[in-house]
Amino acid sequence: MSQSAFCVASKTICVTGASSGIGRHIASYLANQGANVVAVARRGDALADWEQTTGGTVASVAADLGQIDQIGAIGDEIAAHFGAVDILINAAGLNPRLHADQVTPKHWQQTIDINLSASFFLAQHFVPGMQARGWGRVINFASLQSRRAFANGIAYGASKGGVEQMTRAMAEAWSPRGITCNAIAPGFFPTELTAKVFDDAALARANAAQTCIGRNGELRDLEGPVMFLASPASDYVTGQVLFVDGGFTAK
Repeated sequence: MSQSAFCVASKTICVTGASSGIGRHIASYLANQGANVVAVARRGDALADWEQTTGGTVASVAADLGQIDQIGAIGDEIAAHFGAVDILINAAGLNPRLHADQVTPKHWQQTIDINLSASFFLAQHFVPGMQARGWGRVINFASLQSRRAFANGIAYGASKGGVEQMTRAMAEAWSPRGITCNAIAPGFFPTELTAKVFDDAALARANAAQTCIGRNGELRDLEGPVMFLASPASDYVTGQVLFVDGGFTAK
């Protein structure tokens, strides 16, 4: 396979959850690979900082993806920067970290809306344009909790289990139109969302010991998997969940 198969230059990419953590790192990486990147998150100040510190062709949209009835308008605002979106990366996430006894209907709905519903309806918004060009990518973010139960993670786990199945269903619906739909399930990476995990040194060491490789993830470990799923290199891969977890789920 030629090196050009691993290329996203000139593609228009939308990355949600791009104000921090995994989303921000991916958005910067893809911009540095020559893509036109639109970063989406709630925090406009953090997005402005990202634009100022990232090379390449970039823009941002400050929006609350939890407002599902506004997804269409948000999608139009995203496309207004560089045109129709070729690649959608749904990296926005919310984890209330509450015991099952403490979860309220509000906590539950907010988590489902951000982690699951927004990903579907934003993809649905961009699919017609991808179909018209006969090529597109949807990359969702699943989780270790898509398949394993963690303490204080019932709402998050339910949403991420949904992401795994939604990814397969997206592939069934849209891949005949030239749009591949896959997901990445990260292990433990240092982000705002996992700060409590990494603040506990003993817990961080235990998580590292659970992997086959013997360490927790570094954000750079996600670059290759994202490039593979976003580029022509993965033209015949769809409906899959790639666990980027150092072998955590293998043990």
